[in-house]
Amino acid sequence: MIEYLKGEIAELTPATAIIECCGVGYETSITLNTYSTLQGKKETKLYIYEVIREDAHQLFGFSNKQERELFLLLISVSGIGGNTARTILSAFTVNEFCEAIMTGNEVAIKSVKGIGLKTAQRVIIELKDKIKGIGAETTGSTVAATVNNDVVEGAVSALVMLGFPSAPANKVVQSIIKSEPAATIEQVIKLALKQL
Repeated sequence: MIEYLKGEIAELTPATAIIECCGVGYETSITLNTYSTLQGKKETKLYIYEVIREDAHQLFGFSNKQERELFLLLISVSGIGGNTARTILSAFTVNEFCEAIMTGNEVAIKSVKGIGLKTAQRVIIELKDKIKGIGAETTGSTVAATVNNDVVEGAVSALVMLGFPSAPANKVVQSIIKSEPAATIEQVIKLALKQL
């Protein structure tokens, strides 16, 4: 079992990273969050999850252990494979995904391509008790998170009603809330309209 790869970044795309270790290039499937972390770097350390099947040998690489931990939890849910889990973790940061699970935000999870309502509900039910502590280090107090979640949900649903796709709208709203946690729904919507 490979725990991590540490070496030079030989090639980098939004979906894959080829890490050269002692003259051997390992192709790893990565999330967009890991891609963002690796951009501009020459060397890296990626935490690995290895899938060995009869027809394929695939490595999934993550820039931190929390993301890998969430990936492992996701693939334990019935109906979610490695590529679907990677897509989910590309749509959310670790903390955003943990918050969506803890608050039961099935709308946000369902906004990911390939995830239907039933799968989103199953993810929430199966992972709610398992994710405690994964994203906790950087989330604020529970009260602030609840208030922010109401603002996020209100703003995203308003933007969706205005005709914007929910996944990009959610991403923009989340980044606005991070930079301006005290913003009202109206302020968030106005700022989001400028960015979308």
